[in-house]
Parts: sequence; C-alpha cells; structure tokens
Amino acid sequence: MFHHDNLKGRVAVVTGGGGVLCSGFSKDLAKQGVKVAVLDLNEAAARKTADAIVADGGEAIAVSCDCLDRDSIENARKVINEKLGTCDILLNGAGGNNPKGTTTKDKFELEDLDDPSVKTFFDLDPEGIKFVFNLNFLSALLTTQVFAADMIHKENTCIINVSSMNAFRPLTRIPAYSAAKASVSNFTQFMAVHFSDVGIRVNAMAPGFFSTNQNKTLLYNEDGSLSERSKKIISHTPLGRFGTTDDLTGSLLFLADERYSGFITGVVLPIDGGFSAYSGV
Repeated sequence: MFHHDNLKGRVAVVTGGGGVLCSGFSKDLAKQGVKVAVLDLNEAAARKTADAIVADGGEAIAVSCDCLDRDSIENARKVINEKLGTCDILLNGAGGNNPKGTTTKDKFELEDLDDPSVKTFFDLDPEGIKFVFNLNFLSALLTTQVFAADMIHKENTCIINVSSMNAFRPLTRIPAYSAAKASVSNFTQFMAVHFSDVGIRVNAMAPGFFSTNQNKTLLYNEDGSLSERSKKIISHTPLGRFGTTDDLTGSLLFLADERYSGFITGVVLPIDGGFSAYSGV
C-alpha cells in the first residue's frame, strides 16, 4: 500500500471521474485522505465513483459537469468550494475518442474510394474531429482556467493532465485522438512554464494501451476474444499485456506528492509496458 500522508486533507478535482481510469484515480487519491470531487457529464457515473469512495471510508462528492461549458465548470467550482474547499490537485481526465474521427483501415488503398463500407481519411467528419479535439484539449484548458484561479493562492498545488502514448507516436485509424492528445502534452509543458512562478507544478501521465469502455470495440471481437489489432499491440508490448488502473496508481501519487516530485514539472510520463521502446524486431 502506498503512503502519502501529507496529501491528507487536500482537495482534488477529477474530471471524467466516472470513467474507468479516472474513477481509479479518484479512489487512489481518496485512500490517501484526499477529499475528492468527482466530476463527470454523466452524474450517475460520478455518483457511483463517489459512493464507492464513501463506502470505503473516504470523502468524496459527485458533481455533474460539462467540461466544455464554462458556466457548468464555474457552478461545479462553487459546489466544491462550499462542500470541500478550494482545489489543491486538478486532474484533467475528461477525454475520449469518437467514431467520426476514426478511419476503417490502417492504410489507404485506391479501391477504398469505391467501397462505401470503408471510411477513409477523405470521409472523416470535421465536426467529429472538432468534437474529439475539444473533448481532450479544450476541456483541460477550460477547467484549468476555472480551478487554477484558486490554486494560485495556495502552496503545494499541482495539475496532472491525462495525455496518451499516441501523443508521442500516432496510431493508425485514430488521427483525431492522437492529435488531440499531442495538444494535451504540449499544453502541459506550456502550463508548467506559465505557472512556475506561482508554484503550480504541471505534469501529465501518458498511458499506453489500457482496456476501457472507449476502446472496447477496437481491442475485442464480439465474442470477447482479442481483435487482430489487439494481437499486434500485445506482440509489441514487452510486458505482454494491457495496462490496468492499478498500474497508474504509483505514477499518480508520485506526481501529486511534492515530497517525491517537487522538482518535476512539465513532464509527460509514459506508462506503456515498454510499447514505445520496442521497434518490432
């Protein structure tokens, strides 16, 4: 069990807290005595996470929030400040992909132009691209604008963004998501410099392949077996498996606790089982 006693009593705001990874982040922080505000557009999902934390002896509230709506974020901030206090740890986890920003095949072939069942690069919906970019990047910008306004007046505050290994090297089929996560990594470095004089450290975690609801259709066949894409992933991952939420716990607490990472800011930490280190041969 990890022990980060000096995090006890701090307030964490976790966006996308109803999802697989961010619900795990919320629970990990709560186990250290952090008071957690679980934000999600899906209030029922946020409440499920918060209820699990409370049932385990932690302190958490669920807050319905649209991280692409400034008014909604401001309303969430008011609720959190009244019930828990001002933010110490902001975890920007809201994000995801959309089929409208995804191609059917890894590589384009001329005959694809005559096949209506194949979505090529030329068929990508600009609105879908915009949605994915906004969901991953703009949401982080807006929530930071709102919650960092309180953090600049406090000590030992930090922002942790959720990027992706796609930000380092884009994957096939998902150009919108890869580009959006690259923007998150770039934004992380910008904020690390921008907020350095007021003491806010800004870093990001970059998960590799984790099995979540968002990528289920890409990783598994209808019968639950690994898709051909998954087989390629596992064969190129030296540790030979997908990541789990537990694989992120140590990185999260390391970045949140200034006793361990007080001189670290502007870093995008890969957590990928060695995927990015393997050349395939």
